[in-house]
Amino acid sequence: MSVSAVSVHRWTREEYERLAEDGFFQPEERVELVEGIVYDMPPQDSFHATELCLVDLAIRRVFAEGWVIRIQMPLALSADSEPEPDVAVVAGTPRDYLAAHPTTAALVVEVAGSSLLYDRQQKAPLYARAGIPEYWILHLREEKLEVYRDPSATGYRTRIVLGRGDTVTPLARPGVSLRVADLLP
Repeated sequence: MSVSAVSVHRWTREEYERLAEDGFFQPEERVELVEGIVYDMPPQDSFHATELCLVDLAIRRVFAEGWVIRIQMPLALSADSEPEPDVAVVAGTPRDYLAAHPTTAALVVEVAGSSLLYDRQQKAPLYARAGIPEYWILHLREEKLEVYRDPSATGYRTRIVLGRGDTVTPLARPGVSLRVADLLP
């Protein structure tokens, strides 16, 4: 008996976008492309949705004119990756992205409940390789903010864990601090 090799089909961003345009994914489906793999994202519960609103409000107070706060919208990071982070802070105005999704961000934030390992193991290395200077994971169960900085080809070199009583200064806004408590319920 012979054994056949099983392979995985890796999708390009172009193929993925064509599938979406052709209606392959249902409108209610939450999917994203990370390193050629299409991941099904879990539905949002009320707690996650509320948390996302709190993060959005806090980030908007820090990043004003000259920045676009994108909530669960695609970033075209490479030929095989188009993640949809919970929050991405990108330079410019919304009209700058009429023809194409942004290819980078000053800050990416993921609100992690059940997705914590995915956000650490798949998304953190992806964002680091794409040169995203700062990546935050808001760990809901432990009420912690993980701050990743110093991206490299192998991942982020710096990881700082902050609690409810701490503050964080985004790299792109060095004169402004944000209370971690403002990000949490």
